Formats: sequence, C-alpha cells, structure tokens
Amino acid sequence: MAVLPPELAGAAGRLFGDRLDLAAAYAELLATDGVVRGLIGPREAPRIWDRHLLNCAVVGELIPNGATVIDVGSGAGLPGLVLAIARPDLRVTLLEPLARRTAFLTEAVEELGLDVEVRRGRAEEAATGPDPLQADVVTARAVAPLDRLAAWCLPLAVLGGRLVALKGASAAEEIVEHAPAVQRLGGAEPVLHRCGEGIIDPPTVVVEIARDRLVGAAARAAVKKARGKRSRPQR
Repeated sequence: MAVLPPELAGAAGRLFGDRLDLAAAYAELLATDGVVRGLIGPREAPRIWDRHLLNCAVVGELIPNGATVIDVGSGAGLPGLVLAIARPDLRVTLLEPLARRTAFLTEAVEELGLDVEVRRGRAEEAATGPDPLQADVVTARAVAPLDRLAAWCLPLAVLGGRLVALKGASAAEEIVEHAPAVQRLGGAEPVLHRCGEGIIDPPTVVVEIARDRLVGAAARAAVKKARGKRSRPQR
C-alpha cells in the first residue's frame, strides 16, 4: 500500500491539487504492479510519495503552461506520468525502449484516464527520420551522465526548447565536467536548479540545458530545407 504519510500531505496537496486522488491511484499502481513487474524495487514502495511522486512533481515549476513534453527513458513513468497528473495543461509523450515497461505505461495511462502518448523506442531513433519526435521540453531522470544525456535528448527538443534532467548530488560536478561536450551538441551552458524549495526537503536537483543551435545532421537538414525553399520559383 502506498499510503500518503501525514507529514507529506500538505506538499502533496499543494503539488497535485484536485488531482491528488489520481496521484494516489498512480502511487498504488507503482507499489503493486510496479514492484511485481520489477519497475520499482520492493524497498522503494514505502518511499513512493517522497522519493518519486513529490520529487518529480516539483519539476513542473520549470515547465511553462501548455508545453509539449517528451519523457525519455520513462520507465515506470517518472517523471512523465507524475507531470501529466500534476499538470493537465501539458501534452506528454512517454518514450521508453523496453516492451515490458511500455506495457505497464500503456496500462497505467488507460487505468488513470490520462491523455498521454506512450511510444516505444530509443531517443536517438525517435529524433531522426522524416517525422522526428520533438517537444518544447525533454525530461529525463538520472539515466546517464550529462554528456550522453544531452546527446540523446537535445535532438528531441525544438530549437529554443530545453532538456530538464533530474540529477543527484553530483550534478554540479557533472556540469563542470561535461559543459564543453554539451555546447558541442548544441546546448547552452547548463544551469543548476533546486526545485521545490520550501515544499519538499531535500529539494530536487535539476540540470536545465537550452537547445540554442542546431548541430550535425540537424543543422545540415535545416540548411538543405532552407536552400530548397529559396530555389522554388515564386508565383
């Protein structure tokens, strides 16, 4: 049972509002099916609210109203499903390469009645092709070092969009180490945020990277497209 601890009730109410019951239903899914299917460790069940739901929900303070969001390596839906529950104004796509996880996500979306797309695939594949997947904000939760994360996720962000990566205590060191690689990948200087200060303790550590230019294949495609438009005869 994923019971909401009384000491977290205020923060949960503030973050989920009138959708708190929906968040509780998702917490119960994580504590039951999520554990049985190996998406959540059995020791995590008592900590679902503080370690997972609230920790993810506060990231919404970095996402503008009405934004499109791609959650890369969504796993059990963290943070993508949490954000979809807390912020119904967002248009969320959960991107996950493993079949057993996408099956859980699909079932969870249906059971919770959420307007969320679940797509099976890898970030590097979803960002290419004739109809690439893109969004205003790309989220990821501690799936890789910052340089690899930027390589996978920045191509999924529209130009001017952002990668919002939930990180741990070593985030500041990662920024120093990987900032040059991030900039070579088309990202601006990474910015460290502590989301949820005054709401949860400790706050969630987030690294935000804006996609400020196109590089590599994306840049070549944009140039080719622009040249094609210039070469068309005017009518």
